[in-house]
Amino acid sequence: MSDESVAVILRELAWTIHKRAPDPAGVGPLPTTEVAMLKQVVDAPGSTVRELAGALGLQQSNASAALRVLAGRGLVVREAGERDKRTVRILPTEQGRREHVSISAAWAAGVEQALTTLAPEERDRLQAASDALLALTRAVRSLDA
Repeated sequence: MSDESVAVILRELAWTIHKRAPDPAGVGPLPTTEVAMLKQVVDAPGSTVRELAGALGLQQSNASAALRVLAGRGLVVREAGERDKRTVRILPTEQGRREHVSISAAWAAGVEQALTTLAPEERDRLQAASDALLALTRAVRSLDA
């Protein structure tokens, strides 16, 4: 058993996966901020720039810049709010949803490939921990709420 804490091990795993970020299919490479922004827009369609910036821990100007890149590539659109036309809501396009699925699949493929190199009992232990890992994901996300 490792002397490192679970938090440190998970951080290293997350960083290793993050560094192996795939290029999205069809639109060319996207910087990490834009990949994160696209995921957030797909996960929370209709959010405002302020909401997206807050969810990602970005300055509103940086969020706006990332959204301009995504809009320029046809991955998101801006729409006026239904109740207040001054409010702008950000929505993924169909192309944006497809790219998000493609990016997610490419990231998962690297992890799946690595999993095949593990001993069966190691894979079984990781699978058994999946509920706990999901609960941890929700708990970490709630820290930002």
